[in-house]
Amino acid sequence: MSEFLELSAAGPVATLTINRPAKRNAMSYDMWSALPGLMDRVSADESIRVLVVRGGAHFSAGADIAEFSTLRRGAAGAAHYGEAVHEGERAIVRLEKPTIAAISGFCVGGGCEIALACDIRVASPDARFGITPAKLGIVYNFTSTKQLVDVVGPAWAKQILFSADLIDASTALRIGLVNEVVDSLDARVRELAEQIAGRAQVSVRGAKTIVGSITDGGHEDDFVRALYAEAASSADYAEGVSAFLEKRPPRF
Repeated sequence: MSEFLELSAAGPVATLTINRPAKRNAMSYDMWSALPGLMDRVSADESIRVLVVRGGAHFSAGADIAEFSTLRRGAAGAAHYGEAVHEGERAIVRLEKPTIAAISGFCVGGGCEIALACDIRVASPDARFGITPAKLGIVYNFTSTKQLVDVVGPAWAKQILFSADLIDASTALRIGLVNEVVDSLDARVRELAEQIAGRAQVSVRGAKTIVGSITDGGHEDDFVRALYAEAASSADYAEGVSAFLEKRPPRF
């Protein structure tokens, strides 16, 4: 695991903190490589229902540029490095539990890639976003490009990728890159995470699975019908119906 990625938990909400302030939370090869193992830990802990991914003053300024002349040097090095980035990003996407990115400051390049891998993005007004392979002679990964297109649409995805410009939080909100822009970032993310953690988890995880299938071009089939059946026979469903009939809040 990387010393610059800190995983902690408070009740049902876990927090993954990118903590490398000296480099504006730039992501190194070791940090990307640590993400799959960290996601496995979150997945295996049944007490965790929601994961928050955050930075500090900056979410992440992107890849560690110092590694471009060493680990990412040449075609073979770039391919090897790119695989670690891809596997780290995919590990967040594939986590079956809901994820929220709490974004302040720079959210650029690999930082934006991590934010887009999360289900929900909440930003502070000072947040700045950009994806900058056009400044480096890199072609952005297919699955990460699809994440961007799914969120903002093809026209804005092209503008973001072609220009490599930074956009402000209000523009990010307008184009759908973030769900909310709030002054009290930590308080709002905590509120939202606890709200989701308190809902029926069979419903939350089923919704995440189905939305993911829809964006991947899937249709209603046997696996979706199996989700319906699982929910109908779950303890969550029994509690939800009982609470409704008894006119009380459900205890999931």
